[in-house]
Order: sequence, then structure tokens, then C-alpha cells
Amino acid sequence: MGRILAIDYGTKRTGIAVTDELQIIASGLTTVETSGLMDFLRDYIGKETVEKVVVGEPKRHSNEASESEKYIQKFLVTFAKEFPALAIERVDERFTSKMAVRTMIDSGLKKKQRQNKALVDEISATIILQSYLYNR
Repeated sequence: MGRILAIDYGTKRTGIAVTDELQIIASGLTTVETSGLMDFLRDYIGKETVEKVVVGEPKRHSNEASESEKYIQKFLVTFAKEFPALAIERVDERFTSKMAVRTMIDSGLKKKQRQNKALVDEISATIILQSYLYNR
């Protein structure tokens, strides 16, 4: 059984989370500059057995796609060409950034640490992955 990789795609930074090999526990992996995302994924997927990729789907309160969806769609086309054998699933990512900040507060991180947007992105990816694991 391979890992499930979650991506919280952003135009500047992308948060990445991953499961263990038994697909039970979701853990934050890293945050990468989006310009280097495909290089990171090539390297990671080349080293680890990844069974599936879960990508956050940003929606508005009205359930319509957010403006950032057009960038994610371009990424998904590129990803599918690069990794045609990997299944891609989408997960509603509404409120994950707010939940990530709440998690940081509840964890006792100081205000300066909570302003680390890369950490917020990584935690958001973890929340997306946990949501996927819970609802599958």
C-alpha cells in the first residue's frame, strides 16, 4: 500500500502532507515554493510509493469555485501528464486556513510563529488529508 499525498496549492507556496504507508495517519510534510513544486513532486514520488494524490478544492460559501481554481486546474493538467498512473481526488478546502491557525493557537504557538504562512499551508494540507481519510 502506498502513501496518499495531499496538496494545498497556492500561487506562491504549496503545503504538502502525507500519510504513513498504511494510510492511517496524516502528517505535514513541508511547504514548497510553487515554482519548484513539480521538481519536488518528481523527487518525492521517485523515492516514495505514492498511491494517490488529494488536492484541495477551494470553494466560496455559495459552493462555486474560487478564483484560484483556474491555477489549480493548470497544475492538475501538468501533474496528470507527468504522473499519468496516479489517481487524483479533490477535497473541499473551505476554512482549512482558519482551522490551521486555530490549531496553531491551540498548540500554544506564539503570535510570531503563527504568522509563518508556510506553516499555515503545511497544516492546511494536513487538514485536507485528514478530511479525506475521515470521509473515504
